[in-house]
Amino acid sequence: MSISLGLSERIVMVTGGASGIGRQCALALARDGAHLAIADSNAEGAESVAREIEALGRRAFATDFDVRDAAATEQAVAQVEQALGPIDGLITAAGISRPAPATELASEAWEAVIGVNLTGTFYSCQAVGRRMVQRGRGAIVTIGSTSSLGGQAGRAHYCASKAGVVGLTKDLAIEWGSYGVRINSVGPSATDTPMIRAGIPEAFVSGVMEDRTPLGRLAQPEEIANLCLFLLSDLASYITGALIMADGGVSAGFFTRRHGRDLSSKLLLEKGAYRE
Repeated sequence: MSISLGLSERIVMVTGGASGIGRQCALALARDGAHLAIADSNAEGAESVAREIEALGRRAFATDFDVRDAAATEQAVAQVEQALGPIDGLITAAGISRPAPATELASEAWEAVIGVNLTGTFYSCQAVGRRMVQRGRGAIVTIGSTSSLGGQAGRAHYCASKAGVVGLTKDLAIEWGSYGVRINSVGPSATDTPMIRAGIPEAFVSGVMEDRTPLGRLAQPEEIANLCLFLLSDLASYITGALIMADGGVSAGFFTRRHGRDLSSKLLLEKGAYRE
């Protein structure tokens, strides 16, 4: 079933739009009638997604730049507006993960992950946001994580970056709200993307991630995209500064096993309420 969110003819920029959540957001926006700017360090991937969008009858512009570079980001945003028109919405889906134990985490890896995930998010929001503030309208969605709320071994830099994204989102919501600009963050748990499949052992995916998720599975990128589109739309006109979790119930509680069916009680175990 397809439901229009009223995004037709809007101009939306998606960083990290060549794959994963970013790509699905871009395609979902195009199907709702939006025109897209696809920004990604993978130039070939960005061009490929732009062609997919054009095949859906929408206008598209592909650009590749380093989101850690404020000047390059500003230049890219200016080019997007010259090619497509004033940007109405932004999704900051650019992100990387380079796991390492904290005791062995190299400064290069720390700087790269913080740079892309947090600094890059700020520069993208800043370049687009200053234009939105001047025009008195706009909506931004940043991509947080369950790691915005807690830690995960081997990912000190990733968790710090995603917690920072939420803090940044809340600050910008306060600064820009009176100018008609909304900004919210979406917090996915493990999402079935190439980054997850390439970087996480399958035994951990099934034995930990899926086991500890009440809905019992990874998120699909389309499900995260649906929430991002809602937050960009006028249906979310009074929502700003929020972190909305899309995690299948992962952050709803603690000590979860077997999709929440392990009741962890000797008494209930003896009564046969559940089995180990």
